[in-house]
Amino acid sequence: MNEVLKALKERRSIRHFKKQIPSKEEIDQITEAGLYVPNGKGLQAVISIVITNPELIERFKVVNTQIGGYPEGTDPFYGAPVIIVVLSRKDNPNKQYDGALVMGNMMLAAHALGLGSIWINRARQEFEMDEFKQILKDLEIEDEWEGVGHCAIGYIDGEVPKAAPRKENRIYHID
Repeated sequence: MNEVLKALKERRSIRHFKKQIPSKEEIDQITEAGLYVPNGKGLQAVISIVITNPELIERFKVVNTQIGGYPEGTDPFYGAPVIIVVLSRKDNPNKQYDGALVMGNMMLAAHALGLGSIWINRARQEFEMDEFKQILKDLEIEDEWEGVGHCAIGYIDGEVPKAAPRKENRIYHID
């Protein structure tokens, strides 16, 4: 089977990560994969912020838990040691679609490198808050940005989940 098609069928959302941080080379390959997506009008109006700082990841965990309405102490990132936040320019008419493609490419790249990944929501709500907007200012990122998602990555701790059965009647043909 073609390697790309195989990866598409085998990638799973991982909910148990080892604490070990993947190498910089692996992280760079993952984020680079996010640069090579189709995007509306060729704007390339999506950015990624790689976070490996444990204190900042903890802050994201606490706020993400609060936004999600989860019990205190929940780890919505499942112990992943790397969080890649994907943001799209607010004036990008295709912001959600372009950001989703970046997320998908990065998750497939992580899988191709033998790493696990999972898409975690609530980045939009986080980056509406002043403390997270400050991260952008500290990085000297200008313009207005909207959070699309968090790509949590790391080494898989345990077994890769089996694929759920695919529902029927989801593809239609018109000849």
